[in-house]
Amino acid sequence: MSELVRNERLPKESTSVIKKKKSTKLKKESSLWWMYLPGLVIVTLFIIYPFINGIQLSFTNWNGFSQTYDWIGVEQYQRLLADPTTWLVVKNTLLYGIGSTIFQNILGLLYALLLNQSIRMKTFTRTIVYLPVIISPIIMGYIWYFFFSFQGGALNDVLMLFGYEPVNALGNASLNPWIIVFVNTYQFVGIAMIIYLAGLQGISKDYYEAAQLDGASGWQQFKTITLPLLMPSITINVVLNIIGGLKLFDVIVALTGGGPGDASQSMSTFMYDLYFKRQDAGYAATQGVFMAVIILIISIGALIYFKRKETEA
Repeated sequence: MSELVRNERLPKESTSVIKKKKSTKLKKESSLWWMYLPGLVIVTLFIIYPFINGIQLSFTNWNGFSQTYDWIGVEQYQRLLADPTTWLVVKNTLLYGIGSTIFQNILGLLYALLLNQSIRMKTFTRTIVYLPVIISPIIMGYIWYFFFSFQGGALNDVLMLFGYEPVNALGNASLNPWIIVFVNTYQFVGIAMIIYLAGLQGISKDYYEAAQLDGASGWQQFKTITLPLLMPSITINVVLNIIGGLKLFDVIVALTGGGPGDASQSMSTFMYDLYFKRQDAGYAATQGVFMAVIILIISIGALIYFKRKETEA
């Protein structure tokens, strides 16, 4: 009889235990939400609200200073599509984003492959390559400005020393966008190198030993082992580099100021000029919304593409 009573009580006890576990789990989840709250508040105040406010201002003719403005509908967007400068700065922005991404990833991977070997002064080389990352982009821009400057620049001093004519590299509209790509690549290739190096060190040596036993060459090992297993690192690097390159600002301001004319303007610097120099805040907001859409489309597209490649690998 006592055993029967004990067996009848078991389900009730187990139900209470389950309820206790559920309540404990809910408490933990609610405490996690409270931990998220400060971050959500900061993101809302400094990213989401300004972006929504920018969309609102893109439908106005606000000059950036007056207390009043008029709603003008989609006129600013019509102006954007008809403005030839828009397409010039879009072309430059894509060059800065895609060009920097290609060079940073190729050089970063080459550095990582080199530093993953047993070579002398490996730590010193890694430090030298990564060192530019810790310098402010505006300072880096000015450092290279004094190198490429037409008057008193180090490059022209060397050229004249060997009897050549000085070159106005920063004043050349077809050349200075590539100089900006070079400086941006030089500064941030260290980040790509570190991410690739971490990926390489996570690949087991057993794969390479098995491939060597099968007679695979170095290129075959790279193509069939290293590259597929590095796809997560490639995804991170490509997305970070694209976003960073598309919103490039500091280096352009320091090197060329967007000139000559608007020849080296990116969407970021053009938006800055519209707001602060031309007092055309409504049109600047329109350019900002357009830039956000371009960055969103390209970065999400790149993320989806490389995530699929990870799955295939």
